[in-house]
Amino acid sequence: MLELYANIKRIRESRGMSQDELARLVGFKSRSSINKIELGVNDITQSKLVAIAKALHTTPAALMGNDAQVEPPQLPPSLPITKLSSEYCYRIPLLGRVAAGEPIYADERIEGYEFIEERYKDDGFDYFALRIQGRSMEPTIMDGDTVIVRQQSTVDSGQIAIVLIDGEDATAKEVKEGPEGITLIGHNTSVYTPHHYTPREVMELPVQVIGKVIEIRRRIA
Repeated sequence: MLELYANIKRIRESRGMSQDELARLVGFKSRSSINKIELGVNDITQSKLVAIAKALHTTPAALMGNDAQVEPPQLPPSLPITKLSSEYCYRIPLLGRVAAGEPIYADERIEGYEFIEERYKDDGFDYFALRIQGRSMEPTIMDGDTVIVRQQSTVDSGQIAIVLIDGEDATAKEVKEGPEGITLIGHNTSVYTPHHYTPREVMELPVQVIGKVIEIRRRIA
């Protein structure tokens, strides 16, 4: 059991995660619960072991020391198996929603964390993950999917972006841009028909691109 407690601390620190962050992700009220687990003072239930492993992007077996080595951050089964590599170690915040006039990285917006490739760390862009709600982009993006977003104010025509309209919560849509303005396209036309905005509406509403979707992650039960 002592190896389990030591592994939790070691992997948490290697992820750059504080005891406060891990406690919040697992559902403990304070960091003291994590601290006592890492010290070996408190026992850990099976359900909490599973929750801690998920928060640390590893497996219960790895925490118990039953694996030859700690597995790298696990990505959704919908991604190619070749993407499951130790290079996914750059942590970015997972947000529940994004709205105008409020800091993207405010602590109260962060629901958890995702991991992307280390090569993105020093490319000059900021990244965040966003939980998608709604069916307007199905089947490309499903309700409950997580998208990885590179923060930028423009995208090429035909790319999927995170867009703020009239200061409301952000939406994921395909963007078509031309001299006549911007058209936002949902891939599920039964839910969302294309919305066109003139250059004047783009300025006055406003219609604001805040990032480009670079990856879609889907959890499959």
